[in-house]
Amino acid sequence: MGSLTVLLDAGGIQRALARIAHEIAERNAHPRDVALIGIPQGGVPMARRLAKLLAEIWSQPVPLGSLDVSMHRDDLHQRAAPTIFPTEIPFDVTGKTVVLVDDVLFSGRTVRAAMDALNDFGRAKRIQLAVLIDRGHRELPIKADFVGKNVPTAWSEKVRVSLEGQDEIILERP
Repeated sequence: MGSLTVLLDAGGIQRALARIAHEIAERNAHPRDVALIGIPQGGVPMARRLAKLLAEIWSQPVPLGSLDVSMHRDDLHQRAAPTIFPTEIPFDVTGKTVVLVDDVLFSGRTVRAAMDALNDFGRAKRIQLAVLIDRGHRELPIKADFVGKNVPTAWSEKVRVSLEGQDEIILERP
């Protein structure tokens, strides 16, 4: 078994989410135009928590959805049968600033798939990206707008994020 390193504990995660929420609020002058969409699995609980924090900052609810990207991935042929998650976007994305939310940014392929999938629901005015962990290793020219923590990793390492139950982010080395 390899080694495990705690990258963020519950307190660190809460501080990172609070900072990201404040950065989203600062960068977006019109709260009514902002919506959050989580990418399953890890982005959905993160988006829920950001929506709650932003609702407190802006004193109004923030539209919240989830977007399955399984069928939009460019590596679909390389995977076993994909796990399909529900897509729930109970608002019109047209004209909105959509903040895509994911727990870990690695190659950028999931985010590209999310942008493709989002087009099926309308034309967003702007798309921003919020992630808890940015690992580097980009294969596509995608950069997060809001990052909890930058963690340079090796390809062989894994980042495990738990946002339901015991909050922690673990780096697992082989």
